[in-house]
Amino acid sequence: MNFQIIENGGITSPAGYLAGAVYAGVKSRKSYKPDVAILLSEKPDTSCAALFTTNRFCAAPVILGREIVKNGHVRGAVINSGNANAGTGEAGLKAARDVEAYAEDLLGLAPGELIVSSTGVIGETLPTEKVKDAVRRIVPALSKDGGGAAAWAIMTTDRMRKEYACTLELSGGQVKVGCMAKGSGMIHPNMATTLCFLTTDAAIEPALLHRLLANACEDSFHMLTVDGDTSTNDTLMMFANGASGVSVREPEDIRDFACLLEQILADMAARIAADGEGAKRLLTVEARGLKTRQEARRIAMAVAGSTLVKAALGHGRLYEALILSAAGNVESDAVFSKAECRIEVASLKAKIVLDFHGGDGSARAFGCDLTEEYIHLNGDYRS
Repeated sequence: MNFQIIENGGITSPAGYLAGAVYAGVKSRKSYKPDVAILLSEKPDTSCAALFTTNRFCAAPVILGREIVKNGHVRGAVINSGNANAGTGEAGLKAARDVEAYAEDLLGLAPGELIVSSTGVIGETLPTEKVKDAVRRIVPALSKDGGGAAAWAIMTTDRMRKEYACTLELSGGQVKVGCMAKGSGMIHPNMATTLCFLTTDAAIEPALLHRLLANACEDSFHMLTVDGDTSTNDTLMMFANGASGVSVREPEDIRDFACLLEQILADMAARIAADGEGAKRLLTVEARGLKTRQEARRIAMAVAGSTLVKAALGHGRLYEALILSAAGNVESDAVFSKAECRIEVASLKAKIVLDFHGGDGSARAFGCDLTEEYIHLNGDYRS
């Protein structure tokens, strides 16, 4: 795989994508940080694939998004932070539809060509007029330079922007991939556990795009935990507009693109874990020597998600017996008398390697420590 990271790149680095963001005051507490963003593909026949939360108490934008993305072609998204539009019933559905229709009309798009995505406080009605006013201001200012502002706008309790872009050489020429994500709390499988948007100027059929996205999610966002809670709004979405003139069809191109996508999402998963609410350290857990990969995945996630392990790490006091106890909560054929445990703790990250010497199954999970700040952030989140 021949790829190169684009310095200071992001969601609009691939050809044919525009973005923009403004402050609209969606959240009651004024921060004047941009809180409404638009991402748009300039190409009319843009492929789209998405995965959404498995939380059955899902938000209005997720309900609508699932229906829209079924046709496999979506041009972009209107995204707001500060209000999740979750637990809002029919009023929430109407609000999401109104924002979608208003944005599509201003952009000259047909119904169903935009997805609405929201994140923030749950249980409160979306201030539709504020969001629509933001859309009105963003549309004439959409540009290639708006990706950074969009990545900032989708943040809630995140402490840092999460952006990525790179080039990839394929048999037919060079393509680009861009990404932006947000995530800090309510992070746990299954699905995507955050908001994450990817773009590429490669041409990829919707069915293949969905398969590539779902496979890449398996060892990244499906192996990520901050606090054990899935969100009502989790969305992982990718657009492929074909603006490069290069198609992903040949087996070697599909393999290389899949490998790159897995790498990007693993990088984003690690960034989200490191930016967990109140977290001081990124935690990586590797489980090795199990009979199956599935068994290794369960054990790695059990350790990464253990409240006791996370709290101990918060005070820099990880020890073997505690880690093995967390692993032992998983029903498995692992022989614990053969287990070896290696612990590495540094100022910003920690790594646990558990080797059971019983097979070829292995897996990696991403997590973080648990500190008092997590309680303070979530106890006061509605304000």
